[in-house]
Amino acid sequence: MLDGKVVIITGGAKGIGRYIALTFAKAGAKLALADIDMARLHTTGEEMRALGAEVLTVTADVRSEGEVKSAVDRVVQHFGRVDVLVNNAAIVPHFMWGIPRWARVRDMEQSFWDRVMDTNLGGTFRFTKQVIPHMEQQRSGHIVNLYGGGGGPGAAAYVVSKEAIKTFSQFVAVEEEEFGVCVVTVNPGAAIATEDAPEEARQRMPGPDFVGERFVLAAQVGMEYTGKVLTMKDGALVIEG
Repeated sequence: MLDGKVVIITGGAKGIGRYIALTFAKAGAKLALADIDMARLHTTGEEMRALGAEVLTVTADVRSEGEVKSAVDRVVQHFGRVDVLVNNAAIVPHFMWGIPRWARVRDMEQSFWDRVMDTNLGGTFRFTKQVIPHMEQQRSGHIVNLYGGGGGPGAAAYVVSKEAIKTFSQFVAVEEEEFGVCVVTVNPGAAIATEDAPEEARQRMPGPDFVGERFVLAAQVGMEYTGKVLTMKDGALVIEG
């Protein structure tokens, strides 16, 4: 399906990012996994190589423009191109895991708000900015951003960052349409209990495999989908709303 395509996945060392990498590896893609967690990045890289995937691991903090630029430069130097960017890296509340809720807005430290925004929205901006010139030169590419909502009290920083990513994606889609770059936002469809969740949460919540092939499918949609929010219904990608 994606044989030979080069896919960058941010936050690819663990959680949903790790599962997304698995689906792309099975689809025959070449993987560039970017994460701040060096140890787990190495482990996940080896896991993907065991499946037969060609993998490059790059350590990068999505909050640093310099590190993001260096990461994308390394990918292009290694593989020669970038076909797909999946902006997955984020700070997520995970309240459904039984983790204490974040502070209400009135009690929230500005530094915490800034860290969530700079990681979720800022990281999406920085990686998108750095891959666009390469995709424009190719006159092709897919940028796949993650969307998510809900969470209730304490989730303001997360939800606002995701709503901003949706709007950001719509603007980039308009700017890049003439270059054949398709920009979509994908809803994972549920709160997920990843390998880091408590055992109790993993017993009662869907695991990463719930998201299925939606990111692989999103990396192949036509330009008629650019700027849209996509989700899965009956095994197919559909426009949400």
